[in-house]
Amino acid sequence: MIKNYTSTVPVERTITRIEMELIEGGAIGIQKEYNDGALKAISFSVLAPEKRLISIRLPADVEAVYEIFKSQSKKPRPGTLDNLHAQAERTAWKLIQDWVEIQMSLIKMRQVEFLQVFLPYMWNGKETFYATLKQGGFKMLTQGSK
Repeated sequence: MIKNYTSTVPVERTITRIEMELIEGGAIGIQKEYNDGALKAISFSVLAPEKRLISIRLPADVEAVYEIFKSQSKKPRPGTLDNLHAQAERTAWKLIQDWVEIQMSLIKMRQVEFLQVFLPYMWNGKETFYATLKQGGFKMLTQGSK
């Protein structure tokens, strides 16, 4: 079962909660990225050790969630696909909210460090750190010694 698949919380409220959590966690700037009027990602900046400004981008792949919902609908009635898309948007962003809240709780409880959690999402203006690793075939990662 997908968590939050029945969420009725408006996306705007979910985004506000994500922003509040990020601000409380030390974000000094937040930016939203839209494509055709739909929110695609939230980016934010934090001061890392040694006063280095770091950008982090948290995307939500609404279309991937929509495709899963659509595949689970046998014979959709008129309007059902539009409703499924709206539900996919609510679900995708609610999952991001839950993830951010959990990560911030782990940081507050000193279980992890901020950059340790958000490292894959560090943004260089073109792509995330994870995308850079993936594009390079993960060659930057070395095999550990035995």
